[in-house]
Amino acid sequence: MKLKSFCVTAIFTVAAFFASLASASEQPTGATTAPVTNAHFQVEPVSDEWRAGLPRDADAATKAYLDRLSPEIVSRANAYFEGGYWLHLWNFLLGLVITTILISGKRAARVRDWSQRVGRKPFLRDMLFGAFYSVAGFCLSLPLSIYQGYVREHDYGMATQTFIPWFVEQLVGLGVNTVGLAVAVAILYAVMRRVGAGWWVWGASVSGGLLVVVLLIGPVWIDPLFNTYKPVENGAIKSAVLAMAKADGVPVDNVYEFDASRQTTRISANVSGIFGSAAVRLNDNLLRRTTLPEIRAVMGHELGHYVLNHIYKMIAEFVLILLAAFLFAQWAMAKLLVRYGERFALKGVTDVASLPLLSAVFSVFMFFATPVTNTLIRVQEIEADRFGLNLAREPHGAAEAFLKLTEYRKPDPGPIEEIIFFDHPSTRFRVHDAMRWREAMGTP
Repeated sequence: MKLKSFCVTAIFTVAAFFASLASASEQPTGATTAPVTNAHFQVEPVSDEWRAGLPRDADAATKAYLDRLSPEIVSRANAYFEGGYWLHLWNFLLGLVITTILISGKRAARVRDWSQRVGRKPFLRDMLFGAFYSVAGFCLSLPLSIYQGYVREHDYGMATQTFIPWFVEQLVGLGVNTVGLAVAVAILYAVMRRVGAGWWVWGASVSGGLLVVVLLIGPVWIDPLFNTYKPVENGAIKSAVLAMAKADGVPVDNVYEFDASRQTTRISANVSGIFGSAAVRLNDNLLRRTTLPEIRAVMGHELGHYVLNHIYKMIAEFVLILLAAFLFAQWAMAKLLVRYGERFALKGVTDVASLPLLSAVFSVFMFFATPVTNTLIRVQEIEADRFGLNLAREPHGAAEAFLKLTEYRKPDPGPIEEIIFFDHPSTRFRVHDAMRWREAMGTP
């Protein structure tokens, strides 16, 4: 249940460009394929009588739900999620190391000069450099990427691919990122050269424009490279989701599923779309691992993102963050280039060879802005949860789905920990919200 799964991915793809630039108790009717589940994560199912017999008090009902998570499940979820804190740090530090490797020995300058000889024109030169930077970042970060994306996911039972299919998808992603980065770098540096000292303001504006482009082309051209999309066959599920969508004016006439089980055991869904378009998409794990009430709860949440215009709000918020990041970069790059520019043959901030250094400056800003970006997303997730409860009216369905998300999210963090590291509310917070809604509405 991510914030418009694709949209968040798109936002962070563009944000990462400027930050690092590298890098159920019952099956729904009609599910004919065996569910892909995590052998390490099995929450015992309960009956409708158990749910009806829960205390009316939200705190007590929340405790009853969380008590269904065994100590082993909680321990494993905590270890997985807390390990992500360290991975966030290691990725940040690795980005700085990659920058050091690329600019030391005047390597970036030599690639710039080669790009100039081959491309001749500034725009083509910068495209070539951007493509080089994408491939170099991929290669230098590959060991950590293999551990983080393949080895670790298999260790925790969430990955379903063998290595070769997984690596092929990484190469496809590299191709997409290389083309996108080449074009983005060329546009960015063309704007920077033209506007002079005000480059940081225009840089944030260009980033916002690029973000919108990614949101427009991603669902149509990029997502199908990794998964197959087809209409949901289950009539009850499709009817329920379309009824909720039409009740809130979401312009869709079909519901699609995609084969995420090829890659993962995780459940997810999204409602993507911008400028009046919309597409409702559920992954096959959600269809096969959850009941109809859970699916209604999940899709009520996802429809909430669309109806509440979260994507537009998120774009505006991230453009403001990027504006601050560019301002920081203007200050930092001025100082760094004075001190190290001649040493590394960098001719100024508009020299594309300084891209690795600009990348490092952005990564520093975005690393320390993590609590801010996480909080912005988390607040919208809470809003979508509450919208979904009012739309689907399935507090137990929501709570059951939230328990399943414990597979990869620490269920009960401390308040400061949640603010800093969580881009979604914790399991305890979300289940309590559902039980509070149940208490207030007087439902069973």
